[in-house]
Amino acid sequence: MSAVQAQSLPAPRRIDHERPQRRLRPAPERAARAKPRLAYAVIALGGVAVIIVAQLLLSIAVTQGAYEIDALQMQQTTLTRDEQKLSEDLDRVESPQFLATKAEGLGMVPNSDPVYLRLSDGAVLGQPTAAEGGAGASAPLVPNALIDGVPLGDGPKAGETPLEGSPGHSGDAATKAPAGAPAPVDGGLPTPATH
Repeated sequence: MSAVQAQSLPAPRRIDHERPQRRLRPAPERAARAKPRLAYAVIALGGVAVIIVAQLLLSIAVTQGAYEIDALQMQQTTLTRDEQKLSEDLDRVESPQFLATKAEGLGMVPNSDPVYLRLSDGAVLGQPTAAEGGAGASAPLVPNALIDGVPLGDGPKAGETPLEGSPGHSGDAATKAPAGAPAPVDGGLPTPATH
């Protein structure tokens, strides 16, 4: 026997007549496509235009707000500087040296021997004496550089005679200190010149 296998022929195809065959048919024709209406296009373009205008208006409003904020910040800076300047002026005017110099300019003189009144029994403590004015009588022991060169104003009125020790008095030239010189220290602590 031979080792070669027998080749068999393929079986013939059977045609099945029972199954209907598929055939390609053209699709039914549809009605003519309706053209898009003009109204929809106008609405779409109008919506885009409204969005663009709204965006521009918002941008203008934001920019205007930024300018207003900048102007208000500059105004706040100016007002803060004015407040600091006025606060420094108030500190200068409230200083004891300024008040003493101002009182002397008005004709007041310091009293070196004060007298006290005890309220419990009405006793007078101390010996009352008249206050005497003199050049530099109320000069501060500690000079205040803030009030140097500041006009005191409110001096003696026209027709009034200036008191001894007041700025209008022309007393001894030896008792007057040159302008800008520190006040003489009599029995007090010397103060250093600070900057």
